[in-house]
Amino acid sequence: MNNIPTLDLHGETSDISRILLKDFIKENYNLKIEYIKVIHGIGKDIIRKMVYEELKHNSMVLEYKLDMFNEGVTIVKLKH
Repeated sequence: MNNIPTLDLHGETSDISRILLKDFIKENYNLKIEYIKVIHGIGKDIIRKMVYEELKHNSMVLEYKLDMFNEGVTIVKLKH
């Protein structure tokens, strides 16, 4: 999973992260990218929970899972 588009949400608020994530998904979906990576960090889990809520309800997302090598990252598979 190297060289896949990545969104880093470190240091962003939950509201800004939500906007960035929606735009990132839409952009990569339109480019017909199959996989994207979202870096939400570990911290207090606030951003990860928001990211998972957005992914769960986004019609362009096929599936997503926590990166088995880094629990601060989620791998997302987009529909096509």
